[in-house]
Amino acid sequence: MPAVARACPELVEGASRPRRGECPIPRFGREGCEFRDSGCRIPLSTDRHRVLKAWIAAILWLIVIVLESSNLASSNNTSRILYPLLHFLFGMDHAHFQHWHFFIRKGGHVFGYGLLSILLFRAWRETLLSIENSKWTFRWATIAVLATALVASLDEWHQSYLPSRTGTAWDVLLDTCAAIAAQIMLFLCYWSSGTFSRKQPHATIRSPHAGTTRETP
Repeated sequence: MPAVARACPELVEGASRPRRGECPIPRFGREGCEFRDSGCRIPLSTDRHRVLKAWIAAILWLIVIVLESSNLASSNNTSRILYPLLHFLFGMDHAHFQHWHFFIRKGGHVFGYGLLSILLFRAWRETLLSIENSKWTFRWATIAVLATALVASLDEWHQSYLPSRTGTAWDVLLDTCAAIAAQIMLFLCYWSSGTFSRKQPHATIRSPHAGTTRETP
């Protein structure tokens, strides 16, 4: 059907469709590894240098989150640093500091997990290529948000076993909302700047049923 070729432009000349019920099988070759699913090929990046840099950045930030999840970033330890600083700069007393300390720590959640969502988005964008050659896709954003929510859940679960920390589901919700907000921010940045799509090479695409060919712009 021509509609299949339009919905899946990766049905290129010579490409074969998998049988019904067949699991996606990775194919390795000069063009890199490709996962076939529902007649479409999901190409993986062959630029190992860019992929490695993107994943190193995400892993390093994950290490920072793991350290923050320990007793090092407990409320008592952070108050020992923040209270003298805010008291010296603004003359803040201890009663007002308790409120500001709470919001600063929650702001750290928003910043930390929002940045993790962006770094994971970047890592998956460099790993899983886009058929439309876009800079932002819903697939990359979904994977980044789900991975961030998983990290947040493990973080709060780990803190529930530490006497100096408290693990709550509300923090998981806050971290997940921060991840979603970060993806919306990325989408709006690319959309408003007019750089939503990258330049893509011409490719000859054929419908396996219609027997016709066309060239992508």
